[in-house]
Amino acid sequence: MSLPELPLLDSFGRLHNNLRISITDRCNIRCFYCMPAEGLRFLPRRQLLSYEEIARVVGVLARAGVDRVRLTGGEPLVRAEVDGLVRLLKAIPQIREVAMTTNAVRLAKHAETLRRAGLDRLNISLDALRPETFARITRRDVLPEVLAGIAAAQAAGFSRIRLNAVAIRGLTEEEVLPLAAFALERGLELRFIEYMPLDSDGEWTDQQVLSGQAIRDLVAAEYGPVEPVPGTDPSQPARDFTYAGGRGRLGLIQPVTQPFCATCNRLRLTAEGQLRNCLFSVEEWDLRQPLREGADDAALLAVVRDCVAAKRPGHLIGQQDFVRPLRTMHQIGG
Repeated sequence: MSLPELPLLDSFGRLHNNLRISITDRCNIRCFYCMPAEGLRFLPRRQLLSYEEIARVVGVLARAGVDRVRLTGGEPLVRAEVDGLVRLLKAIPQIREVAMTTNAVRLAKHAETLRRAGLDRLNISLDALRPETFARITRRDVLPEVLAGIAAAQAAGFSRIRLNAVAIRGLTEEEVLPLAAFALERGLELRFIEYMPLDSDGEWTDQQVLSGQAIRDLVAAEYGPVEPVPGTDPSQPARDFTYAGGRGRLGLIQPVTQPFCATCNRLRLTAEGQLRNCLFSVEEWDLRQPLREGADDAALLAVVRDCVAAKRPGHLIGQQDFVRPLRTMHQIGG
């Protein structure tokens, strides 16, 4: 039995135990803040890491303290037999949680299978409940499928479901209260994420950011005081609150107005096996080539340690030195 490795600490003392894995760059919707409407060239299948290769990477990182994994895309449910990957990851002894972020368009078909495979938690992207706003953001008319997917996930027994809504000034203000009511009625946790400069057209400006404070004010005006909840995980990106007399849970992820870089514990693995130490990184570390050339665990972990060691103190959004990554969100992984 191999001994545990030293933990993944960067030069600022941040401990990395959370890995986000994009399993595909393909998606069945076209959210403007994530990917272009057309002209896309997706990765050939041979360039994607296989499920066995992903499990190998996770097993190596697990020995160095990674114990939480989230599957993302693109849209993870457009890749076949995702439940098989969930089973592989759940079989790694050190992994405490396997979660997934999905747009839920195909979730009604897969919810029961994912639950049986052992998936622990779901985050579901839902930016709007008004069909016209939903279609404007996603460039698709699939809101009924998303709502059916949420219902199916609850029926399958998923109890820890979060709704993730990107907050965009001038577009989604009128969605805040309907989403709050929807989540409250169904016992779902609601998180708003400030709009970030990862759009495919490169047209993001800070004037388009609907801030976490603005959202909190909107919810408070309808439901009364929005009270902070003491955090149980200092590395989580959201600040948590209760509303509606404690019956609802609201999370605010504020990378623009209140960056949380100082406590970041996350690494990201792209669908083609590139490791990133920040969503806004302009560098990547290749794991696919050494994997396919027969590298041993020590060699793979050395690449990971180089990546962690190079992590910068923060993303610098809104500052003069900020550099947008060349990739858009669907290529990096949510």
